[in-house]
Amino acid sequence: MDLYEYCPEKIRTAEKAVSNIKSGSRVFIGTGCGEPQCLIKAMVNDKSLQDIMVYQMLSSTFSQFIEDESFLRRFSLKLFFISSSMRKAAFEGKIDYIPTYLSQIPRLFYSGQIGLDIALVQVSPPDRFGYCSLGVSVDITRAGMYNAKLVIAQVNPKMPNTRGDSSVHVDEIDYFVLHEEPLVESLPSIKDNEIAKRIGHYVSQLVDDGVTLQIGFGHLPNAILQHLDNKKNLGIHTQLITDSFIPLIEKKIITNKKKTLIPGRIVASLCMGSEKLYNYVDNNPIFYFRSSEYVNDPTIIARNDNLISISSALEVDLTGQVCTDSMGHLFYSGIGDQVDFLRGSAMSKGGFAIIALPSTAQNGEVSRIVPHLSEGAGVATTRGDVSFIVTEYGIAELQGKGIYQRVMELAQIAHPKFREELIKVARKRHYIFSDQLPPSQDDLLFLENYKSTLRLRNGKIAEFRPLFPSDEFAYRNFFYSLQEKTIYYRFFYRIKLFSHEVVQKQWASVDYRKNMSIIALIQNRGHKEIIAIGSYMMESDDRAEVAFVVREDYQSMGIASYLIKVLENIAKENNYKEFSATVLRENWTMIHVFRKRYPNAETSLINGSEITLFMDFDDAIEPPEPKTDE
Repeated sequence: MDLYEYCPEKIRTAEKAVSNIKSGSRVFIGTGCGEPQCLIKAMVNDKSLQDIMVYQMLSSTFSQFIEDESFLRRFSLKLFFISSSMRKAAFEGKIDYIPTYLSQIPRLFYSGQIGLDIALVQVSPPDRFGYCSLGVSVDITRAGMYNAKLVIAQVNPKMPNTRGDSSVHVDEIDYFVLHEEPLVESLPSIKDNEIAKRIGHYVSQLVDDGVTLQIGFGHLPNAILQHLDNKKNLGIHTQLITDSFIPLIEKKIITNKKKTLIPGRIVASLCMGSEKLYNYVDNNPIFYFRSSEYVNDPTIIARNDNLISISSALEVDLTGQVCTDSMGHLFYSGIGDQVDFLRGSAMSKGGFAIIALPSTAQNGEVSRIVPHLSEGAGVATTRGDVSFIVTEYGIAELQGKGIYQRVMELAQIAHPKFREELIKVARKRHYIFSDQLPPSQDDLLFLENYKSTLRLRNGKIAEFRPLFPSDEFAYRNFFYSLQEKTIYYRFFYRIKLFSHEVVQKQWASVDYRKNMSIIALIQNRGHKEIIAIGSYMMESDDRAEVAFVVREDYQSMGIASYLIKVLENIAKENNYKEFSATVLRENWTMIHVFRKRYPNAETSLINGSEITLFMDFDDAIEPPEPKTDE
């Protein structure tokens, strides 16, 4: 459609169009990279405009004027999210921040709680039917347009025509300003690629093939995407699309085939990135853009089975409270889409939320895992909303955990130099036992090499990993699930209680080199439970004592045979040359497991009831697939 032929009376210069704005007006501006730069500059340059109240979600162009005192006397900026370019102004009190959930912003316009006189938006040229596209900024822009008394649109040929609910007919727009210019670009930079890489490594362990992902605002969540390139058939339902998605789409990692809501399509609301990204979304059927009241509605989000939300935070306290929008009293970003997707993912069948953050700030001088949130910090995400917290030091699972377990999980993924102090404060506040030992202060990334999986004879997948201090309750539950005979075979006497003191003594402070414990876990109705443990402890410089216990319903499935190989490999790395094991003479099953691996093991009889085996690693053999085991 040719606008000069269809509605020439609506075409204006930018200056003439903004002259319709009167002093005292409430003006809505399109979001982020879709903001109409030409119209914003014309409005600012019109010196007759005074006392203008501006509402916008993400602002860029106004950052060019925010240091001008005359601008601040004429314009009052009210932002729903503070972009990096506006952060300094927020710290200095030059803008006003409106904290609200993204899904609820349109409702503020429709209800009239926030009244709008003018909407300044940017659209693509109309098609032959007279429909323009809101392009990269559908989000709250449609609600802003529909509830403004006058709509002025910058028509820009560089604005992509996006699929979905992004169309606006020319009859819905009062004035057009035809002006071509490059869209605002938003190119995130990663300050520490190694930290992002490590966090991405841990996040990838939580993301299974076929899940649907939401990626939150910020550099880190998008950096994590590149570490998911070994996954299959991922789906996307998210507020924001960035350049980071393109490689995964091109590699057919993001296919959307397994989505339960709008399969085959990426559901999104907003697009911020490079010109390459804008060209990529232009008329691309894989993208389905909808407004924020749809994309961010927790009940809509929950219609995606296996929805995993990945977002970031500024700090997390030891009880699981999360701050995302402020550094103490200084407003830093915004609530944005995090809470919407946290709650949507919690309602999703098989869904959960991940909050990822570096363990430190200010060049490593400040811990982001803190005893309590900073004074003035906003609690955007409550203790009850959190599933997983991830730093470059590991994964903390908080859902369904008590304060004691949360403290241990979070201290474990804090930077090593802050762990002891975190435990000290937690003891003082009675969050944990008064005798609780702090987690190892080593960087335990090397323990990732000790994680593995094994398909058992019953078809289930067992996950093997080192035992951590935060596993205390899970390990106690495992112990109490064992039959008395099994306990007797493992400990040589009938232990009735497996108290905190026993756990502290044996496993709470493992150095993971001289001593090692590997647990086997099985997924059971949405959580993992321990079904076996294998341990070695230093006996001499070149010998370690090894022992195993497997829950009765998982015996004879190859677990002990697998564990002994895993522990042998770890022991070799730590310069051990052999194992010893003391076994009750009547425990022929375990003796058979050891003999199978070490047929030349030396034995000695102790007190007529116990046998000690000495097993040289050089004598180890790889036995054929066994018919029976432990």
